[in-house]
Amino acid sequence: MRLPLILTAAALALSGCVVQNPGMAPGPAPLPPVPGPSPDAAVRSSARVIVNREMARRLPGANVAPYTDCVMSNATTAELASIADSANASGAVAAIVGRPATSQCIAGAAAAAKRTA
Repeated sequence: MRLPLILTAAALALSGCVVQNPGMAPGPAPLPPVPGPSPDAAVRSSARVIVNREMARRLPGANVAPYTDCVMSNATTAELASIADSANASGAVAAIVGRPATSQCIAGAAAAAKRTA
């Protein structure tokens, strides 16, 4: 009397391991999405190139990377988007450079450059 119950339980347990429809094997699991650069990262990258170019135009021969960092840190996302989309970003960069926080940052970067030179 116990044997039929054991066999039934074993059959039920094993039935989950068997493909019910041999022609309908499950497909491969979908791959997780690969995150690409965010639109904000693309805008920041484009704006950085333009700001760097503008700073190099104003300070020929200088390593302008620290000054570009100051401008990028003190610009809003909207300003960076405007710079990235603009063929003439000179005015926007000048406005950001004119801010007290940006000017202080640039002064600090210039002082550090003098100490290492």
